[in-house]
Amino acid sequence: MKLHEYQSKQLFASYGVPIPQGQLASTPDEACRAAGELGYPVVIKAQVLVGGRGKAGGIRLAQTPAEAAEAAEAILSLRIKDLPVRKVLVDQAARIRSELYLGLVVDRANRQLVMMASSEGGVEIEEIARIKPQAIHKVSLNPFLGLRDYHALTLAKAIGLGAEHMRAFSQIARGLYEAFTHWDASLAEINPLAVTESGELLALDGKMVLDDNALFRHPELESWRDVDEETPAEREARLAGLSYVQLDGDIGCMVNGAGLAMATMDVIKHFGGAPANFLDIGGGARAERVATALRLLLADAHVRVVLFNIFGGITRCDEVARGIVAALEEVQPTVPMVARLVGTNEQEGREILLASGYHLITAATLEEAARKAVAAARGEAGG
Repeated sequence: MKLHEYQSKQLFASYGVPIPQGQLASTPDEACRAAGELGYPVVIKAQVLVGGRGKAGGIRLAQTPAEAAEAAEAILSLRIKDLPVRKVLVDQAARIRSELYLGLVVDRANRQLVMMASSEGGVEIEEIARIKPQAIHKVSLNPFLGLRDYHALTLAKAIGLGAEHMRAFSQIARGLYEAFTHWDASLAEINPLAVTESGELLALDGKMVLDDNALFRHPELESWRDVDEETPAEREARLAGLSYVQLDGDIGCMVNGAGLAMATMDVIKHFGGAPANFLDIGGGARAERVATALRLLLADAHVRVVLFNIFGGITRCDEVARGIVAALEEVQPTVPMVARLVGTNEQEGREILLASGYHLITAATLEEAARKAVAAARGEAGG
């Protein structure tokens, strides 16, 4: 789950990271009042979960009440990368001497967190990595030891901070680390971390991405979810306990297990097809969940064929088959369907599908299933 800037900075501040004074507003009048209370100049920033706000006109400086109202009205009317701007953050403007970057990510290959810093703040870290990778400095954090003082000092020296900033930088790094670990984040970054003309370090922007699998430990954050970021299908899938991401292809995929789902998508691509989604129905999925999943796939107008790839371990093939039949009776699909069911109760599952009266193209292997799905999507006979 992605957090907005104002939400990320709120969490950072609770761990001692200094942020500008700011207020949230959803109308031009609210933004104008907030600016008056904070004192001019102010920065008015779109709260939307995509990058490139500045280039899209979503960040503006205001020196007067009239400018604040005008800027807020203009920003609130925007759609940035097709997402509507519903709120703006009004922050006190800072007099900036230089801009830094500080972030934390999970290094899954090494099973450690990595803290990164750069003296080239103010632009996306991906852009820094592309044009000037030597400007990004990293330290790996042992999961049993966490962030130590020497890690922060190493990064501070690497990005050229003077001795007068070492303590403040270490405190900010510590706060970022504690926020990251407490809230089960997969990414947290401050960009830019500004050095102001008065010599302070200030987190002018913040970003956090939380691990959805750990949200049960933080139910108080569920209300922070921005539903505008999800498609209606993704929202329905989340509420049904399904892992679903809508894509641009035409082969709908229903698979049990994230790894198998990724492999299925790869094999479809290998044979020249394009998956329409990532969908993991999970282990032990019952018929009701399978039926919901199939309804989601068939609701996508771009789907020209559905591929079922089920490996029955915890998930029983007969339960999946019952879910498929239940969904078929409700939706009455007009697209071809390819089914590969292997594992626990696979014979029972195949018999249920055969007895349903619906024509399904069967396959014994993933390769065979992918080939047939790609052929069916192209309208080729024998798919």
